[in-house]
Amino acid sequence: MSPVFSHGDLRLYLLNLLDEGPRHGYDIMQALSDRTGGTYTPSAGTIYPRLAKLEEEGLVTKSVDGRKTVYEITDAGRAEVALRSADLEGIEAGLTDSVRLIADEVRGSVRDAMKSLRADLAAASRDERASATRTYTPPQDDPRTQSREQLHRADAAINEFRARVRSDLRTHVARGGSLEASLIDTLTTALDDVAGALTRGLRG
Repeated sequence: MSPVFSHGDLRLYLLNLLDEGPRHGYDIMQALSDRTGGTYTPSAGTIYPRLAKLEEEGLVTKSVDGRKTVYEITDAGRAEVALRSADLEGIEAGLTDSVRLIADEVRGSVRDAMKSLRADLAAASRDERASATRTYTPPQDDPRTQSREQLHRADAAINEFRARVRSDLRTHVARGGSLEASLIDTLTTALDDVAGALTRGLRG
């Protein structure tokens, strides 16, 4: 929902920006974008004709500074800004409301996206676990195929075990728990025993 300047509002807002200090054209366009939270980004074709009109009315002057044209408000321009201060307050309030609505919409979109992402990740995790634990019966007449499938199962089981143990240990420490050396020694011994049994089984 982009803020829309009513008839004459943009003209007054340009005067207000120049009342703060001299600016070149790009600086004016950037200021408008910044102050509206990026919801209104005018083109050069919108801004420069209005600046030229303000110059014709004697409300601004322009000068060349190197490659830039700098616009500066005149005393007549300052008088109009002062005279229409109430109108400026209304314009600022309208722009603030527009930016707030945009921010609320963005936050809502981010929340929805995060919910969707979490749901997708949870579903993918469930599918991966199911795939890793699913019993698969390879063709009985192809021992090499059977071995490759069982190797994949072993890899999945080892990776899942590693991830679960690492997560439990890190969570325990993060919550202020302590890790006794004896516990890690027990874990190491158990893993060595499993590895030894596996090696003996493979050698058959």
